[in-house]
Amino acid sequence: MSEENITNPVETTDQFDENAAAASPVDEELLMETIEAIRPSLVADGGDLEYRGVDEDGVVSVKLTGACSGCPLSSLTLSMGIERILKEHVPGVTSVRSVL
Repeated sequence: MSEENITNPVETTDQFDENAAAASPVDEELLMETIEAIRPSLVADGGDLEYRGVDEDGVVSVKLTGACSGCPLSSLTLSMGIERILKEHVPGVTSVRSVL
């Protein structure tokens, strides 16, 4: 996944926990913009991610779908790609976890 794709936002997924987002120190709009900028890299490889929410500790929950859901390297994509980019671009993000 390359960082140059961060400038190309796409359509947003509206599945998230509004109560958790309200209590979070994370800027929800910036978080969504950054996630949407990451998505084209995943889609190019046959995968995708769905945003599920962010808690009061800055832990972002996402669901990996498509090719990413069964990929043996998905944990690496999550930590070395998605988490790294979100932490760099969105203040308050502490980690990213995959949920079902």
